[in-house]
Amino acid sequence: MPNPRLAARYAKSLLDLSIEKDQLEKVYADMLWLQGVCKSNRDFVKLLRSPIIKADTKEKIVTAVTTGQVSELTAAFNRLLIVKARESYLPEIITAFITSYKEKKGIKTIRLTTAVAASQELKASIVEQVKKSAGFSLVELEEKVDPALIGGFVLQIDDQLVDASVAYDLRAIAMQFNNNDFIYKIK
Repeated sequence: MPNPRLAARYAKSLLDLSIEKDQLEKVYADMLWLQGVCKSNRDFVKLLRSPIIKADTKEKIVTAVTTGQVSELTAAFNRLLIVKARESYLPEIITAFITSYKEKKGIKTIRLTTAVAASQELKASIVEQVKKSAGFSLVELEEKVDPALIGGFVLQIDDQLVDASVAYDLRAIAMQFNNNDFIYKIK
């Protein structure tokens, strides 16, 4: 069961500790790596969330997976989560940490969805335009390809959405035909 408050507390604690130990960038890289592991390996997440598997077994498996891949601070944090029986929240804590890191560094994430893969020039142009119009200094672009858009793009910045896709235009046209006031409706 998701617990965003718990995830935010643990993420803030790890962020503060990594700043104190001057290892913020290293821990951020570790969190990105762990996020990739969690996203690519559902069995790993199931292991973390399993109430049947004992804590010492989970610790051995997590240690085996992360040895040589993460810093000692991140490894100690993972052990702490297992000792406190909070390991099931690791994916949420990772996401909260990455979000907190980006807020601390002033990095804005924008999501670009296109029907086909966008060229590097187009992506750079979009990033520059967003920086200029929104006044952001650091922008990170997440790209997604969705052939259902047919053409155009969808750009999401925080809670704002710019839908300039062909699929959106076709839906709008279909709604206009459905709500045509010039055609007499027989009931």
